[in-house]
Order: sequence, then structure tokens, then C-alpha cells
Amino acid sequence: MEVRRAGERYRGGDPEGGIDTWHAFSFGPHYDPDNLRFGAVIACNEERLAPGAGFDEHPHSHTEIVTWVVEGELTHRDSAGHETRVGPGDLQHLSAAAGVRHVERNDGDAPLTFVQMWLTPREPGGDPSYDMVPGIADATPYAVPAAGVTLHVRRLHPGERTAVPDAAFVYAHVVRGEVRLAGEELGPGDAARITGAEGLEAVAATPAELLLWEMTPDERP
Repeated sequence: MEVRRAGERYRGGDPEGGIDTWHAFSFGPHYDPDNLRFGAVIACNEERLAPGAGFDEHPHSHTEIVTWVVEGELTHRDSAGHETRVGPGDLQHLSAAAGVRHVERNDGDAPLTFVQMWLTPREPGGDPSYDMVPGIADATPYAVPAAGVTLHVRRLHPGERTAVPDAAFVYAHVVRGEVRLAGEELGPGDAARITGAEGLEAVAATPAELLLWEMTPDERP
């Protein structure tokens, strides 16, 4: 298990424009050849948008993009005709496939914070698709078959335990609170990259929210 602390992320975005971004992986102008990906995950960005701020229309392709809103409300519009507002506890999944353009904005009066994960699909191309699950429950895993991953959301009370999936790769991201995992204390924005997870548990020291990405190996020849 490799722990990456929130303070190790590098800052991006456009702070003067109301966009504050913290990257966990090599991204854009920040190139780190030793931190390109973990399993299917190629980006885990913490985004903070001031009221009225956002990302103007821009393209994506060959990427599965999953967004988890922490606070505030995210407005999403894309070139396939989808327009939604995503709030805390809602899960958004945009499959860029062969190509799609979208806009992400904070059209509300309160600050917006969300975590966005980019995943590599096993096969390129195809038609873009969009999915939004309102108020996803802890007991409802969300599968992204195109990337061979499943997301588990865990909201924990102090002292509560949750099993870490036994999997080839697990990416654990602490959204809020304090969590103990394999002897390590993890706080907000901290992440653990686990290879060959077996019999692990996470224990909440405070009220906590945890995202667990369960990943299978890429079985293409």
C-alpha cells in the first residue's frame, strides 16, 4: 500500500478565475513519469469552483469520467444534449468514447467542491454516453465495465468498519473525515494505492466519507 497525502498533490486550475484544482497524478503541464496512473486511474482531481466559475466547453475522448460532488451543485452540459445539475451524494459518469465536448460550471450562489476521476477504457472508440445516479446508496456499487472498475461509496460513523474489496488494485480516496487503513491514518484528500488487497478493513475515527475503486487487471492480449 502506497499512501499519497493531500499536501503532495500539485496545484492547477485558475485560482484568479475562481478555479482551484489539486491533482493526484501527472496532469497537463505537470509531467511526472513516475506518477502517470494506478490501475485504470489516470486522474483524481479535487476541484473547487467559486460561484459563477467553471470550465468552458472542452473536448474529451477515450476516457471514462466519474464525478462525485462534495458540496454545492455542478451544472453539466455536453454535446450529446445532456444537461443536468449534480449535487452532493449524486454520481455522474460521462463516457467520452470516440469524442464528446462538455461544460462544467458552478451556476449556484455557494462554493462547489467535487472529486473527478478519469479512467482508461479497455477498448477505444464507441459512442459517448452519460449517466447520473441521484443519491447513490452505500450498498449500491457503481460499475464502469468499460474500464473494468467498480466504485464503492462508504459513509462511516466513528468506530464503524468497512471491508476493502479484495482486488488486484484498489484506489481509496478520503473525501472527508479521518480513516485508519492498514495502520495508516488518512485524512481529507489523502489516498491509498493498494495492490493485491486481501482482508483489509478501513475504520473511521470520525464521521467519514470514503471512495473505494475496485479494479481488475486489463485482460487484453
